[in-house]
Amino acid sequence: MHDTLVGEYSLTRRTNDDVKATTASSRNASHDRQASLISSAANLFAAKGFKGTTTKEIAKAAGVSEALVFKYFPTKRALYTAILAEKAPLSELLSAVEEFARKRDDQRVFTLIASYRIRPGADPTMLRLLLFSALEGHELADMFFGQQHRVFYDYLAGYIQTRIDEGAFRAIDPLLAARAFIGMVVHHRLLHEIFDVPLHCPHEDIVSTYVELFLNGLRPSSTAKKRGLTRVR
Repeated sequence: MHDTLVGEYSLTRRTNDDVKATTASSRNASHDRQASLISSAANLFAAKGFKGTTTKEIAKAAGVSEALVFKYFPTKRALYTAILAEKAPLSELLSAVEEFARKRDDQRVFTLIASYRIRPGADPTMLRLLLFSALEGHELADMFFGQQHRVFYDYLAGYIQTRIDEGAFRAIDPLLAARAFIGMVVHHRLLHEIFDVPLHCPHEDIVSTYVELFLNGLRPSSTAKKRGLTRVR
């Protein structure tokens, strides 16, 4: 009787373990399929635009049926939203920026933001998505801009205003200043990732030059050195 109970317990335990393993494997497979769909959709949206891409094309590129696309993403808009969440997470970056902002480390604040946009092996997909979205004029362009750019403008403008109030920066329109800095960075990406203009110096030098140019300007200034805004190598 005892042996029978032990046997039944062992069988039940093995069955439960098998079920858990199967469930975990199923979850992993589901995650992989979704990731494949997101990647395929992002590449197609970046190449053909949101309106010019069909769910059939997405399914073919991912190697699945169109029905499976709709199982995970009921609409193309849902896919687009998933792309933004998957390919452009900003929470970690903002947390790091906020840490240096609390320390009033201007050099690091601007360097982190520039480094996020200008980095080796950057995926041009997101920039192409932004351009296509803006040209197509659909509501997703506002979603993209709000999640990818306005958050930087607003945060950086707020930081610049704080530093103006503290006397560290001269009085200037903080929003225009934020747009000027991010504009340099985005324009660099446009030249390099869209028009394939070759880099003539390492990424680190590009970032430090943009940051130095923005914080110190073109004219030599002893005041900038006293404030610790000189170029960091």
